[in-house]
Amino acid sequence: MHDGHHDHETAGKRDHDAPLTDYQRMEIAVRELLIEKGVVTAEEIRGAVEAMDARSPALGARVVARAWSDPAFKARLLAGGTAACGELGIDMGAVKLVVVENTADTHNMIVCTLCSCYPRALLGLPPDWYKGRAYRARAVREPRQVLKEFGFDLPDNLNLRVHDSTADMRYMVLPARPAGTEGWSEERLAAIVTRDSMIGVAVPKVQ
Repeated sequence: MHDGHHDHETAGKRDHDAPLTDYQRMEIAVRELLIEKGVVTAEEIRGAVEAMDARSPALGARVVARAWSDPAFKARLLAGGTAACGELGIDMGAVKLVVVENTADTHNMIVCTLCSCYPRALLGLPPDWYKGRAYRARAVREPRQVLKEFGFDLPDNLNLRVHDSTADMRYMVLPARPAGTEGWSEERLAAIVTRDSMIGVAVPKVQ
């Protein structure tokens, strides 16, 4: 289930050679019509795509590191994720971000059972497995087994809460800060925060 190494060059060639899907043809038609009507320019579209492609889990990791380092910011993040991210210059748009905290007795996991709603502004593009039907269904029915397949054996004494994202609400997990990181800088803390730990299928580890 977990996405591993991919040959990007081969994958790119395969995508290029594959016939266009109905959705791809529709996207091309709408894009060309918008440009022809003067609603947007090709440069504006390209800039928007580049901005989306530039998003990565590093933004989310920065938010987590700040929450670990600053209790007041952490409180604001848990009370209102969208506004707290705005303090760091991260624009969540109209999406409501709900941040759920892993604690000594509770572990959180994120899924979107209907499609693949995902906090892209913080984590970039969702991984293939997150969008896959298997994860979307099994994360709700048998979440502990799914975590095992990610190499994370959740202790029996921990409660597991699965949060289902919606079109206008996204979730992000605030992982528990690992022991042994006292006195670390925010930059060093952010380096151990992974995308998977902010989805809840893994936890940060100190090497």
